[in-house]
Amino acid sequence: MLELDAIQTLGFAAVVLAFGYVVRARIAPLARLNIPAPVIGGLLVSVFSAVCRLWDYTPLKLDTTWQSPLMIAFFTTVGFGASFGLLKRGGPQVGALLALCSVFIVVQNVVGAGLAMLLGQHPLLGVLVGSVTLAGGPATGAAFAPLFEEAGIAAAGTVALASAMGGIVLGGLLGGPLGTWLIERHQLSRAGGVAVKSHPAAHVVEEALEQPVRAAPKGEDSEAFGLMQTVGIILVAMWLGSFLSAWLKSLGVTLPAYIGAMVVAVVVRNVDEKTRWLKLSQRLIDDVGTVALAFFLVQALMTLKLWELRHLALPLLVLLVVQTLIVAAATPLLVFKLMGKDYDAAVMGAGFVGFMLGTTANAMANMESLAEKYGVAPRAFLVVPMVGAFFIDVVNNLAITAAINLLK
Repeated sequence: MLELDAIQTLGFAAVVLAFGYVVRARIAPLARLNIPAPVIGGLLVSVFSAVCRLWDYTPLKLDTTWQSPLMIAFFTTVGFGASFGLLKRGGPQVGALLALCSVFIVVQNVVGAGLAMLLGQHPLLGVLVGSVTLAGGPATGAAFAPLFEEAGIAAAGTVALASAMGGIVLGGLLGGPLGTWLIERHQLSRAGGVAVKSHPAAHVVEEALEQPVRAAPKGEDSEAFGLMQTVGIILVAMWLGSFLSAWLKSLGVTLPAYIGAMVVAVVVRNVDEKTRWLKLSQRLIDDVGTVALAFFLVQALMTLKLWELRHLALPLLVLLVVQTLIVAAATPLLVFKLMGKDYDAAVMGAGFVGFMLGTTANAMANMESLAEKYGVAPRAFLVVPMVGAFFIDVVNNLAITAAINLLK
């Protein structure tokens, strides 16, 4: 057995992450469905460990000391994206879609909990295969898994991965065709549609949040200083958030370790928008978050015990199918109508399927596939990333925390 310490595990995670990118580049369906490279790499390691277990052999012992700090760092960067000013600038449709998705998160959890009980399972299993891994994706699933295990859900980490992967695949397969059906059924195709290879609106959110970066001190490299300042502010938010989390925990509230840091980040972001004291760069914050998420996910998935999933395969499948049908039904009946029943609304419907079953990357891919065929949809490419990439995660984390405390 190969035993790795914390630094060696982090280095091994870097190799596994790189391998995940290589595999995704070589196998086209993985890229088309937006399966994250950290998930691919980490899952391959856990599959290898599961195969070795058949011969009663444990190939690796990993020290995941860095996993929790990386998780907290990522969700802190999510908090920095929750700009109330951006919510106002996005117009009423951003608020309307956020309200609809917030209600739908509760629906996912209520339906999941009720169905789990009908299947003879703990209601929290339905929440785990609800907004935790569908609206939340693999990162939220991996972050909350320890709390669900403490509440009595066996193999929560493995269930979370299976549910998140299933949601990503289903969201990628369903979103484009459903959007196409809405466009064709209501004859919304734009004449002379312009093919889109790389839609610039995918970066609208980051550009709208961008503020001038504080000038570097004389003699300092400006890029290095900006990165150092950004990392420093994230670390301070994590530090202050740890006190907030400890205080909330002392009140008897069950919550993940990052909630305090994320709340502090939300406050700092919105105070800075008013005062411009810190001149935060959202682009740099997003870059740090991307790195933290990649290394957190790959470490979380490398240690999964996939063999624990066999007893929950049927309930998991039933829960995923029902949740997918509900999202599919809600898209034409609620999202399309609420968003204006026009071409942009149909494209937003495809995006809704993407991030309510998978990730924001799924949502963008679904919308871009429609834009390539029918033409640009600027309103959709503004509204969906704002909701899916920033605000919905904050709402979802609060809803999950409430569900755990109510149902544990």
